[in-house]
Amino acid sequence: MNATGTPAGPKRADARRNYELLIAAAAEAFAERGADDVSLEEIARRAGVGIGTLYRHFPARQALLEAVYKDQVDGLEVLAGKLIVHESPGEALAEWMRAFAAFGRTKRSLSAALMATLGKDSELLSACSMVLRSCTETLLARAKDAGVVRPDVQAADLLRLTHALIMAAEAPGGDPGQADRMFALVMDGLLVGPAPDAR
Repeated sequence: MNATGTPAGPKRADARRNYELLIAAAAEAFAERGADDVSLEEIARRAGVGIGTLYRHFPARQALLEAVYKDQVDGLEVLAGKLIVHESPGEALAEWMRAFAAFGRTKRSLSAALMATLGKDSELLSACSMVLRSCTETLLARAKDAGVVRPDVQAADLLRLTHALIMAAEAPGGDPGQADRMFALVMDGLLVGPAPDAR
């Protein structure tokens, strides 16, 4: 929307490129250090643009947080659309859970920052949560129909297990390979027959 409240036109190619660079730089920085510990100046530097360019796209830090969160959920929705036609429903479900776990590591700091201002019942968070749950349910149902996943597994189980994996992998004292081992253990418990390669 523009200043008059009417729909804004398409971004120019250079503006779209800068927007995407800023989103990517912010997502990377938030994943590394958390959404509260990265300055907007650093994000602009990582993106290779001036701070004025950042503020033209995101007048406030909150706008950048929301855009990063929405962009990552949109990316997962696109991935789910590709996985739904994967020849192996079991491998598709495993790849979805890996991608969801990777998203979750960034999501933890983003969610805390967003909920501090938006609240847990915000339209953005609710809509994104619905997308993620729907994608999980669809991929899980396909794996069940193919007989490659335990019939008693529910989508909520997968979402909570993934969250638990993220928390456990980030606990002090873990080793670099622990996350992959835990993922393989979870998949062994979910799938009927050999689990897909967790790497």
